[in-house]
Amino acid sequence: MELVEESQEFLSVASVARTMAIAPATLRTWDRRYGLGPSAHEVGRHRRYSEADVTKLLYMRRLIISGVVPAEAAEMAKNYTGARIELGNIQPVQQRDELVTSLFRAAYGLDERFLEDALSQSFADDGVVKTWHEVVVPLMFKIGQEWARTDTGVEVEHLLSETVQRCLHRVELKSAVNTRPVVLAAVSEEQHSLALLAVKAALAEKGIASYYLGARTPGEAINAIVSRVGPPAIFLWALLPENADPHIFQNLPKVRPAPRILLGGPGWDRDACAGAQFVDDLASTCEEISRAVGL
Repeated sequence: MELVEESQEFLSVASVARTMAIAPATLRTWDRRYGLGPSAHEVGRHRRYSEADVTKLLYMRRLIISGVVPAEAAEMAKNYTGARIELGNIQPVQQRDELVTSLFRAAYGLDERFLEDALSQSFADDGVVKTWHEVVVPLMFKIGQEWARTDTGVEVEHLLSETVQRCLHRVELKSAVNTRPVVLAAVSEEQHSLALLAVKAALAEKGIASYYLGARTPGEAINAIVSRVGPPAIFLWALLPENADPHIFQNLPKVRPAPRILLGGPGWDRDACAGAQFVDDLASTCEEISRAVGL
């Protein structure tokens, strides 16, 4: 436990929860189960969160929203040594409580049929972006909290992830508005590509064709397809800092017209990638790509 330095600002549980737009109980659960709690201590006062503590929490939140199961996200966050993540511009996670609760019960009952049918119906009725933000992400949070509370449910997290993937794969491109598909890739050794798949599905829903290169895409493969098709937009996904090499986008082939290059995922170091355009969630990613193709 570290002692307070007067030059630092330390925050209470309530303050961090309010700023991060999550419940104080969630922070306490993350502390108890994962060891992601406040490290600063003042004699006679409650423990408080340091800047480094908050950065790890924000990183974990980004990982979960990106589709990483909470138990795995916690281990990654504990080892995070990257740049400071600012508290600003954090939006609350909206959710449809009744549907999320039903899916939660189905997941813990291992009712795969109900999970798949209900999620597929939500994707069809409400769209990929809305379902991702209001159903999938809150459901992942809820399952992660239950695992932290009871030490059970790792199989539930993985079942949910696989089910979401199947549902997203079913979203078909009916008619493309762009003659040159956009390029979507998880760079280097990045294996976590659920959020990338959600981008592909959301774009297909809007009539935007894409080349989905998936996980662990070598830089050479990205360069080759960019040179061949001259895409209007390139979206590069990196969940982990060790996969987010700035040279990957800095060394992309020069094509005309110049594509819009977007970096997504919490792995990218914004200081090291100065001049790049970042997108923080599924909705903003689709908006930027839509602009790039002229929608």
